Amino acid sequence: MFKFDEIDQELLRMLQADSKKTNKEYANKLGLSTTAVYERIKRLEKSHVINKYVALVDKKKVNKAFVVLCHVKLVQHIKDNVLQFEREILKLEEIAECYHVSGDYDYILKIHVEDMEAYRAFMVSKLTVIANIGSTQSTFIINEVKHTTAIDI
Repeated sequence: MFKFDEIDQELLRMLQADSKKTNKEYANKLGLSTTAVYERIKRLEKSHVINKYVALVDKKKVNKAFVVLCHVKLVQHIKDNVLQFEREILKLEEIAECYHVSGDYDYILKIHVEDMEAYRAFMVSKLTVIANIGSTQSTFIINEVKHTTAIDI
């Protein structure tokens, strides 16, 4: 388990809010030297607390604002079926997130497509052709009330 102090926590909050600032900008806000901030960031990266840096894209501007949560139930929840399903899901670019869950369904997928027609085409030609899917249930996002990539530190 990685040991955080209050400065690490604040630095992680700042990086999650905007990782494009310079180490000097973080240092000024934290009251540290640029070198101290650099070393803290490297330690967080080396320990895999920070996994990677990404650009967050506006779904509307790239024409992928139609978001669907698709619940999937497998025919049988046995190891081979689970592993095969997961391998196939990893190949589908429309799926942004996939969770193996408890409850009535086995998986919840978060899918980004252009519109309802594109979702239907995705379902018919890509998702439902995967072996061992017993049933699906789709929920269409009406309005995104809250979306964050930040984890509360």
